[in-house]
Formats: sequence, C-alpha cells, structure tokens
Amino acid sequence: MSGTRGNERPGAAKPPTPSGGDPEAGPGGPGPGFADSAGRGGPAQAAEGSGPVGLSSAGGRAESPGAVEAEGRGTSGPVGVDSPGPAGPPSPGVPGFRAPGPVAPGSPQRGGRSPKAALALLASTQLLLIMDTAIINVALPSVGDDLGSGSAGLSWVANAFLITFGGLLLLGGRAADLLGHRRVFLGGLGVLGVASAVGGAAGTVEVLVGARAVQGAGAAFAAAAALALVLNLFPDGPDRHKALGAFAAMGGLGGVLGTVLGGVLTDLLGWRSTLWLNVIGALVLAVLAPRLLDGSTRSAERGFDIGGALTATAGLGLVAYGLVGAGEAGWTSARTLGAFAGGVVLLAAFAALEKRIARPLVPPAVLRRPTLRLANCLSALAQMALFPMFFLVSLYLQSVLDQTPLHGGLGLLPLSLVVVATAPRTGQLIDRLGLRATMSLGFTLLFLGTLWLALALAAEGTVVSTVLAPSLVLGVALPLVMVTTNVAATADAAPGETGLASGLINTSQQFGSVLGLAVLVAVATARTDALGATGAADETAGFKAALLVGAVFAASAALLSFRLRLPAPVSAPVSAPVSALPHQDRVGGAPE
Repeated sequence: MSGTRGNERPGAAKPPTPSGGDPEAGPGGPGPGFADSAGRGGPAQAAEGSGPVGLSSAGGRAESPGAVEAEGRGTSGPVGVDSPGPAGPPSPGVPGFRAPGPVAPGSPQRGGRSPKAALALLASTQLLLIMDTAIINVALPSVGDDLGSGSAGLSWVANAFLITFGGLLLLGGRAADLLGHRRVFLGGLGVLGVASAVGGAAGTVEVLVGARAVQGAGAAFAAAAALALVLNLFPDGPDRHKALGAFAAMGGLGGVLGTVLGGVLTDLLGWRSTLWLNVIGALVLAVLAPRLLDGSTRSAERGFDIGGALTATAGLGLVAYGLVGAGEAGWTSARTLGAFAGGVVLLAAFAALEKRIARPLVPPAVLRRPTLRLANCLSALAQMALFPMFFLVSLYLQSVLDQTPLHGGLGLLPLSLVVVATAPRTGQLIDRLGLRATMSLGFTLLFLGTLWLALALAAEGTVVSTVLAPSLVLGVALPLVMVTTNVAATADAAPGETGLASGLINTSQQFGSVLGLAVLVAVATARTDALGATGAADETAGFKAALLVGAVFAASAALLSFRLRLPAPVSAPVSAPVSALPHQDRVGGAPE
C-alpha cells in the first residue's frame, strides 16, 4: 500500500456473524455499538481489514453503530444509492449492512433516480440556506424603517437565525441518521418555508425575530441532512470530491449571492421579498425531493439520546447567544459571560453523559479521530476569515464608497463567478496534488487574498482599485478550503455516521462564522472608535484592522493544514480473492 497514491479504502474482510435482532435491519441486525480502542466490537466484531464502509481501530477509526435500513424494504444497498446488481457480502464496518455489487459512477439509484439530479437538488439547498445567512444583512436598514425598530432589535433579526442554526446542526445530523435523511431533509425544508412566510408577513420586529429563530431550526435540520445525503450518494474518492466541489461552490456562491440579491430584492421589491424567496425555494425543493432522493437511508439503531440532545443543543445555543450578543452587550458584560459559562457547563455535562450511555448522540470514539478533529478546526478557521469578510466588504462599499445596496452587492459578483469556475476542478486538483497539498494551497491563497484586501482598502478608492483583484484570489481559495476540509472531515464516516459527520462539520462552519463575525466586527468598531469615528478614513482603518485579524486566522489554518494525516489504510487479508476486493478509491492523489 505504501506505493499507492493517496488514502485507499481497506480491502475485503470476513462477514460478521449474523445476530438475528431487528427484522427490518437485514440479516445482520443492529450492532452492539462502537468498537473499543482495541477494535473489539462485541458479537458483530469486525475482522482486520474492514470492507468499504470502515477502517479498523488501528487506523484511528471506530466502527459504526447500527445498520442501514431501507424504509419498509429491509436492508438497503449503499446509503442513498441502490445497486442494480446483486448485493455483495455483508460489510463488517456496519452490522446488518450489505455491500453492493459493482456500480459504475453515475449509476441510477432505486427507481431510476439520477445521482447527478439529486446532487443538483442538494447543492441548490445549500445555496438557499447559506444565502439566507447573508441576504438579511443588506435588508436590515429597510426592516428598521418599516417596522420602526432600533439597531438593538434589528441585530436580533439576524442573530436569532444564527443561534438556532448553529445550536441545532449537531442534533439535526444525528436525527437524520436515526429517522431517515430524506425525511429529516423534507421536515427541515417545511419548517423553513412556513417560518419564512410568517416572517414575510410580520407586522412587528418581535414576530420577525421569532420567525427567524424557527427559520434557523429548519435550516439546521435541512443542512445536516443535505450534506449527509451527498456523502451517501457518492463513495469516497474522485466522484465524492467532484460532488463536494459542486456542494461547496453553491455554499460559497450563496454567501456572495445573498449580498447581491439582498440589494437587488430590497431595492426593487422591498425587504419582505427576501423572506418570500425562501418560501418559493423551499417549496420547489420539497416538491422535487421525493422524486430525486432515495428514502432508504436510515440507521437500524434504536433509541435516542435525549439527555445528550438537550445538553448539546442548549450548550451550543448559549455559546452562540453569547457570541452574537457580545458586540451589543460587550465581551465582559454579565450577559455575555453568563451565556458562555452556562454553555460551557452544559457542554461539559454533555461530554460526561456521552461516556456513560449505550447509544450516545456523539460517540466519544468519533471525536478521538485526529483527522476529524483537525478538519473541523480548520473548517472553523476558514469561516472565521471568510464569512465576516463578505459582511465587512459590503459595509465598506456602501458606507465608505457610497455604493447603493445593489451596486455594493454587484461588487462581489466577480468573486462568485470565480468560485463557480474553480469548485468543479477542485476534485481534479486533489487527485493530482493530494488532499493535504490542495488544502494547504487553499489556505495560503485565503491568507494572501485577505491580506491583500486589507492593505488595498482606501477611503478614496474604487471597487476596481480596492476590491476586485484580491476578491478573485479569494474566489479561488474559497472552494479549495471548503472542499478539502469537508473531504477530510467525512473521509472515514461509515454509512450510519454520515448525518453525524455532516452535523459536526456544519456546526464547525457555523460557529466559525459566528465567532469570526463577532470578533472582526468588534475589532473594526474598536479601531474606528479609537480614531474618533469622524469620517470615511476612520471607518476604513477599522475595516483594515479587522481584515488583518482575518488574515491571521487564515495563516494559522495554513500552518495547521500541514499536520493533516489521513487514516492509514488497512491491508486486505492475503487469503482474500481478488474478486472479493471492493473498488478502492483515493482520498488524495499524492502520498500524504
């Protein structure tokens, strides 16, 4: 294996011993839980050299709990993709899960569903959800004029969404594994659409804030299920890299397009149209989802960690509340410190609880995977630099260069075009350079682009002289860091863990966005106030200082990315026939 390029999947292994169990879970029945540190998983113990859905614990990989169940049809093929050929031998990585026969890339799912069409649907969902986090910022001044709200009330129109979105992603991902990914996806879209309609008709800012909080909850469940469905559709390797490239492109485009559309819709149709856009989008996606997505992606594991769900959600929600309110109340205020303290206590209780129950929300063995931990940290750092950059540049274009919301949004349009052009080629770059080299390149470009942008801002500048050139560099960096961190964070997720992996990486990204925005806005405000806040030059100095801090975040991530080590592949038993070996996909092209 040392002579191969990248991280190949493990070879074939002996089937697990059937355990009877739940008849809906297939012949193997649900498993007894995660393997321990020595790789012993109980009656359904995996032999060394797991099948295509797992790595042995010698490579830092814990085995997945539970099986993957077809809703109403017994045991499914690979999650989200149904093989037209005969099923292969049971995989030891997930008891009760049967590996499929060979399937060519792009083969249809059950009922002739096209993976490419499903990917287009899921990527469009990512576009809609990320766009919603940015679009409202441009519309806030119009909201205040219409509803008669001051700045404090307006800040919570945006913050209420961020708190519930960030707090519920982890729960949404695990719920998708247990209840069915398509079912949770549709439920999230339904909640998002109804809440958006309530917000679009709101007569007071209090009703709008409540609707935005419910919107965030729906978005959290839909986002976690959407990424899990992408992982289920495409096996680890070049096809998944391309899929994640498209998914990341739509996410990056959503951040930019939210700023552009926020200006266009607010100028032409009023602020309420930004919320009704969600209603239309959610309705279209919900109508298409049953036709394009397979419903047979549900773990056969029974039971739900209620205590873990409550402590994790409340803890994450309090931390998010403290972060988004710090700019208004102050970082050392009783409200901010109290929220942080309460969140930390609840998250500590969550960690203690997860070690003591049979079926935890987040198995501790998952968090012990070094690749997963580093990838989630890098993903958070990327968003700490990227998300506030869009917000700060939009403010700079409008408040310093006196651009209208429409023209200010269009100033970031070239960046979005570069994102769309670069993202589909990210998979090819990973195959050629390897995952770690591609990731390091992305973070280096993110650092250089952010630094260039910070140094280029000027009170007497223009869009072309200050924003255009560095934004093109950032347009290349964005998909590189998004795709590579997603690939690394989900590379060794078993079918029964895809929702969990999705929830973790989405939570990291969301909290990186919230933390980065809180920190960089505080830096900009402090710098501007220190200079007297007397004009455009002082505002520009504040923006420059904030972006320099963002460049520090990007530089830290670039240095950390060199520590990435993918889980070591496990050699197949010598006695295994060649015909029994699964197709081996590469995570990266060059040795890591």
